Parts: sequence; structure tokens; C-alpha cells
Amino acid sequence: MVLLAAAVCNRSGKAIISRQFVEMTRSRIEGLLAAFPKLMNTGKQHTFVETESVRYVYQPMEKLYMLLITTKASNILEDLETLRLFAKVIPEYCRMMEESEIIDQAFPLIFAFDEVVALGYRESVNLAQIRTFTEMDSHEEKVFQAVRQTQEREAKEKMRQRAKELQQQRREQDKRGGRGPGFGGGFGGGSSSGFGGSSSSSSIDAVPVEPTPKSTYTAPSRPSSSGKAMKLGSKSKDVDTFVDQLKSEGQQVVSVAQQSKAPTAVSKASTPAVNQESVHLRMEEKLSCTAGRDGGLQNLEVHGMVLLKISDEKYGRVRVAVANNDSKGVQIQTHPNVDKKLFAAAGQIGLKNPAKPFPMNTDVGVLKWRFQSQDEAFMPLSINCWPNESGSGCDVNIEYELQMENLELNDVVISIPVPSGVGAPVVNECEGEYHYDNRKNILEWTHPVIDSSNLSGSMEFSIAGHPDDFFPVNVSFVSKKPYCDLELNDVRQVDGEASVKFSSEVLLYVEKYDIV
Repeated sequence: MVLLAAAVCNRSGKAIISRQFVEMTRSRIEGLLAAFPKLMNTGKQHTFVETESVRYVYQPMEKLYMLLITTKASNILEDLETLRLFAKVIPEYCRMMEESEIIDQAFPLIFAFDEVVALGYRESVNLAQIRTFTEMDSHEEKVFQAVRQTQEREAKEKMRQRAKELQQQRREQDKRGGRGPGFGGGFGGGSSSGFGGSSSSSSIDAVPVEPTPKSTYTAPSRPSSSGKAMKLGSKSKDVDTFVDQLKSEGQQVVSVAQQSKAPTAVSKASTPAVNQESVHLRMEEKLSCTAGRDGGLQNLEVHGMVLLKISDEKYGRVRVAVANNDSKGVQIQTHPNVDKKLFAAAGQIGLKNPAKPFPMNTDVGVLKWRFQSQDEAFMPLSINCWPNESGSGCDVNIEYELQMENLELNDVVISIPVPSGVGAPVVNECEGEYHYDNRKNILEWTHPVIDSSNLSGSMEFSIAGHPDDFFPVNVSFVSKKPYCDLELNDVRQVDGEASVKFSSEVLLYVEKYDIV
């Protein structure tokens, strides 16, 4: 069979997209498509029509036609089989059979058409193979990425070991030089020991100085003194050489502390910047949750931290008042250089040595807390997903309920996996918005805000599949209200009674939230 062209056109013969598989001028294909509606016999149920030179094989798709133009010598049975495959390709990329949707997905559709037909002849492929070929999923690429990630992990581990060795050397030098370790060495100067040190040493302290979200590890630059390539397994080579090599190849290398907070940068991207005063307080909480599809909480864990940033030297010696109104049993811990007795007695964060100031222009972690539970009453948002098998597939009902009414969740995305190769799900009912990602085979149910005004909501859709195909359900959100009821009330100077003007921000974000 020789297939001349494949096109999607409307009832009047206007081509929305067209792919020619043989040499053909634009005027020629436009003329053939324009003649198609005039040749159709509306009184008969046919799927093809012929002229003196070509054959039109078509299939109606709502207000559109999937149309193949072949030679008259081609096998009509093969033409119809090819037409059915083309008709299955369209729903894989388009949620609705409308002109605007076809135009938006024009390039993916043309790429898929090229996998079906090559040089006018049908390729022996099915729908799953077409999807694989267009996605260009490569096993070799996955192996390469796995090797690269292993190399990066080894490099980061060597960086940590090197940092520990350097810190140990600095401590020994401080002891030999008669200077005692601790808080004073790092607070006003450039020393990397103590509370106000650099981010490279603070990443291994008991309570690290948290990096800003956009900070990245910067390896020291040095001229190359040897023509030999670095050997990853060699202990005599400095790990920074390998880091420099990765950066030269376009790889971004981040510090260990930042790596553990990777989701923060993603979550903060959607939160507006806060106008910072000379004293700025940031409260961050990271939430991880895993629950069962039949109910029950497997694990819920919240890690929080208060970071203090001072940009004016006259406010270096301050105390921060913290109100703990939480009744869930939060475990709170202060930094070793913070006066624990003062915090326990008065709920204030201050230094053990009041004469010493906090470090300037850096985020200092002064207080952290942790909460863990397996009581599902502490889940901020419960998800109930009910897939029911029917004769044609599955009817899926999914609902959410805000259990902690004091929270206000923003940018909520509930991601439900759906089977591949069966087309888009048919959404019958939805409170909120939804989007079907046909590349990842995920149905995203989105809500700008979930609070006390919309405590619950539901969505219902139908699609072919098995109940296990719709798990795990993943949830993501951010909130400007803390999960643990801690409040930053006041900031005062150590030697003054007047309050210091300060700015503050609160961010609760999801590291993992799965219904498995």
C-alpha cells in the first residue's frame, strides 16, 4: 500500500494538520482535501470514497474527520486497519476532539504519524510502541544517569569526609594556638567555627546554619597542574577536582545541607518574597506523610526550624519571644549556643553569652522541633480514593477532607495515576480544576486554596483499568500557617525594653505525601 497523506480536517475539508508521506506540493494536498467533502455521499454509510486517481479513507471523530489519502491500487483492508490505528493515536494526545486541541498538539501528533507510516508504507507498530518511540525512552540513558548519580553521591560523600578532616584540623590548630572552641570564635569575624561560620562547615554541625534556597555549592577554582584525568577511586586526589569537572560538564552540584532541603526551593518558587526588616525570622516546616488506601496512617513526620537573619549591627544582641501553644507533643530543641534555661523559663531565644551578637547577614538556625505520629487524626488532609470495577473499566470516586481546620493549604495538587494506552479519563464530576497529563499518565486535581470554607470536595471519573492502577495517590501543597502551633511574638534588645521592629514569614511544605 502507498499512503500519500494523513490529515485531520473539519466537515468543510479545511486541514487542521496534515502529514504527507510522499513528495507532494502544498497546492496539490490542499486541492485533494478541499475536494473530499464534495465527494462524500451522505445517503450511504461508507468509510471510503474514490476518484480517478486517489482513494479517501475516513473515520468521523465528532466534528472532525481522520482522513487517509491513498492510491487506488492499495489494499482497502490494510487502509482501514491503518485508519483505525491513526484514530487511536489522536485521543492519546488530545483530551477533546476540537480544532484548538488538535492545533495545540500538532507536533506530537505529526511525530506519532511518522512512527505509523514511513515513506508511504505502514510500519508494524502498535499504540504502546508508538508511545515508547515518541517518548524516546532509552535504557542506555537510564544506565548512564544511574552511573552519574552514583559518581555524584561518591563525590558528595568525599566532600563530607574532607570537610570533617578540615574541621578537625582547625580544632587542633585552635587548641595549639590557645583559643578555645565554641561560640565566640565565629560570631563577629570570618572564622568558620561556631555558630556564625561558613555554610561548608555548618552543614555538619549539630544544628546547621541553613543555606538560602537559591544558594549552591561553589567549588574553589584552581588552575590545572597535571594533564592526567582524575580517577574517581583514587584517595590521593582532592574531591573538589571531580566537582569542578562535573560543573564544567554542566552538572549543578549542591551542598549536602541543601540536598536534604531540595523540595524547599520548589515549594518556595510559588510563594511571594517578603519585605525583610533588619531583623528577619523565618519559620519552615517540612511534612512527610504515608497513609494506606484503606485507611490508617503509616507514618507522619514534621520537621521545623526557626532561622534568624540580622542585617544591622545595632540589632545583633537581641532575644526572640516564642509562644508554644501546641498540644500535640512536639519535641523542641534549641541550638547548643542558645541559653536553654532562658528559653525554658521565659520562652525566649537568646545567647548564652549576652555580650556576644548574632552573626550578620546570614540565616542562623536557632530553634528546631520534630513531631511524629501514626494517628490519622493528625493528617492535615485526608484522601479517600474508591475505584469500582464496571463492565467497561473502572469508576473512580476520590474525595478530600481538611482535618485541621486551622490550616490554609495553597496550590494543592492531588495526582492520581491512570492506566496508559486507554485514552483520557472521562470526568463526570469535579469540584475544582483537573488536568490530564497524557505523557506521564497522571490526572491532576488542583485547588488554589483549601481552608475552612471548602473543607471537603470530590471528583468522579471513568476509565478502563484495574483498581490497583490508581495508586499511589500523591499530594502536594504549601501553607503560610504552621502545622505545629508555635508563634514568634516579639523581638527585644538584650539591654533595652523597647521592641525591635522585625519581619517574619512562615512556610509549611510537603516533602512526601502518598496514599499507597
